[in-house]
Amino acid sequence: MFRFSKALLAVAIAAAACSAQAFDNFGLGRQATPAEVAAWDIDVRPDFKGLPKGSGDVQRGNDLFEAKCASCHGSFGESNEVFTPLIGGTTKEDIAKGRVGGFLTDSIPQRTTFTKVSTISTLWDYIYRAMPWTEPKSLKPDEVYAILAYFLNLADIVPADFVLSDKNIAEVQKLMPNRYGMTTDHGMWPGAPAAKGGIGNGGKPDVKNVACMKNCKKEVRVGSVLPDYARTAHGNLEEQNRSFGPVRGVRTVD
Repeated sequence: MFRFSKALLAVAIAAAACSAQAFDNFGLGRQATPAEVAAWDIDVRPDFKGLPKGSGDVQRGNDLFEAKCASCHGSFGESNEVFTPLIGGTTKEDIAKGRVGGFLTDSIPQRTTFTKVSTISTLWDYIYRAMPWTEPKSLKPDEVYAILAYFLNLADIVPADFVLSDKNIAEVQKLMPNRYGMTTDHGMWPGAPAAKGGIGNGGKPDVKNVACMKNCKKEVRVGSVLPDYARTAHGNLEEQNRSFGPVRGVRTVD
């Protein structure tokens, strides 16, 4: 899931060496055991390296979702006022083409997990490491496969009797509605240039920027921007923030 540059790898090696030296010289802490390292080394990459063996069917996923997930995400992933929906906004045509058409026409009223995510490994990884919210890392691999199978069925990607496993997950990846939706052809929003066949309004990608060497700005202000389509998703934010302190909520409802 993650790729590291040689520079980052060098930093990681140096940090590990310093940690080992501190342990040897000063007796600080102890070396992590293989089991302790394995407990944290659980990331699953888009090529499915790190994916545990296992399987789970749609019905089992439905039962698990109702018991462990629906309180936050709604009975069918439609969510409530806590989180945005998991399912919705995709079509059979999107599944066939691998690109969510609503993004190309800017006609999606609200973005969902399945309209945005391009790799099924991302979903598996996140559910396994972070869900349920009140008890992260409590799900067994077979339970994660089942819950994800349930999601896939809700999104009309697999049938109701489908069994998702480490053996067939790569084939399911070929059906993800937005599998071709991740590009490097654009800058970060706002000011993003149009990707090939996509939307955007011009701009230069941050990752291709260069350090300023002369006539640089004396002060850089970092802020955040709330996109128009999300401004009213959860009511008036001004009324949901404290009336004291340096931060005030933005009025999103007139």
